[in-house]
Amino acid sequence: MTLESKPFQVDIPQDRLDDLAARLANTRWPDQPAGLGWRLGAPVGYVRELAEYWRLDFDWRARERWLNGVPQWTTTIDGANVHFAHLRSPEPDAVPLLLTHGWPGSYVEFLDLARPLADPRAYGADPADAFHVVVPSIPGFGFSGPPEDPDWGPERVADAFAALMSGLGYARFCAHGGDWGAIITRHLGVRHPERLHGAHLTTMLGAVAKTPTDLEGLGGDDLACAERSLAKFTRFTRDGMGHVFIQGTRAQTLSYGLTDSPAGQLAWIAEKFRGFSSVPEGSADAVDRDTLLTNVAIYWFTATANSSARIYQSALAAVGAQPSSTVPTAVTHFADDTTLPVRALAERTDRIVRWTEFDRGGHFPGLEQPDLLLGDLRAFFREVARR
Repeated sequence: MTLESKPFQVDIPQDRLDDLAARLANTRWPDQPAGLGWRLGAPVGYVRELAEYWRLDFDWRARERWLNGVPQWTTTIDGANVHFAHLRSPEPDAVPLLLTHGWPGSYVEFLDLARPLADPRAYGADPADAFHVVVPSIPGFGFSGPPEDPDWGPERVADAFAALMSGLGYARFCAHGGDWGAIITRHLGVRHPERLHGAHLTTMLGAVAKTPTDLEGLGGDDLACAERSLAKFTRFTRDGMGHVFIQGTRAQTLSYGLTDSPAGQLAWIAEKFRGFSSVPEGSADAVDRDTLLTNVAIYWFTATANSSARIYQSALAAVGAQPSSTVPTAVTHFADDTTLPVRALAERTDRIVRWTEFDRGGHFPGLEQPDLLLGDLRAFFREVARR
């Protein structure tokens, strides 16, 4: 296919920056009983201090320059606008690599990885590990903007990204993702197996023990791991999955507050970054505040709180048995991620060829532990794409 695309630069008009500052200055703050900490969500003091930093000290223009440091385009696929960063490697034998984010993240998760992935020689690494890096924004997220058709579940996104890679001239490619990005990447393998050298996932919900039934037939270390997985999933279901059900059923209602109030959008996303990351209570955030606020600001300036949430509704409506994948797959688990995958469960449906467990890091490894993720990506795709 021929991909008609337009160069894209992030350039938010000054009047919208002024409007943001005024809204933050006039925020109407909720009460909070003393002594609650994070038990009922993001504390007022934490969000208020972060909002003041956003209003007074955060340099959006500097962050725009950082964002624009990687070439970007927009195109139309299946009726939706698709924004993507695309960094071609100077190495002649580079392999195409698709990196897909999730919620509440954005393509920001991978921008600091793009250059060392594309030009390892410049970073003191092996030039044989070079990639042509493609980092799209999921339709409905960020600079892709809201699609007219609200039904953009992960399967449809996978098809759109397969078309994107074809349009860029990449017949076969490697793919990585976490959160929704992992689900989309896995659907790429299921729906377009001939296209993928391999799939690298940092989230694999199909390999998580969710009920005691998932423990049946397991023994020894597999059973022990599955019991820990079930316990962790039970805790997360009880305390960390409220956003799934709200955004999966009442995204429109939620969106009025998030689209009208930057403090509301900030609290909704910052609480998830804090809760999903490797951050002991009382310590500094795992993701630096300028990167966090860049991510939040993209949601705010593009008014995509509502459209990004709809992927939950589309996915919940299509829940069913997980199809099998024959694509060589790597699962990389970071210790403080929200769920714990079990290799024995993963191998029931997927062709697992690499399994890595790190003792640190959480749900956003591209931001929390970029060196670990970078090394694991290189090692896996060296195995499956360069043989």
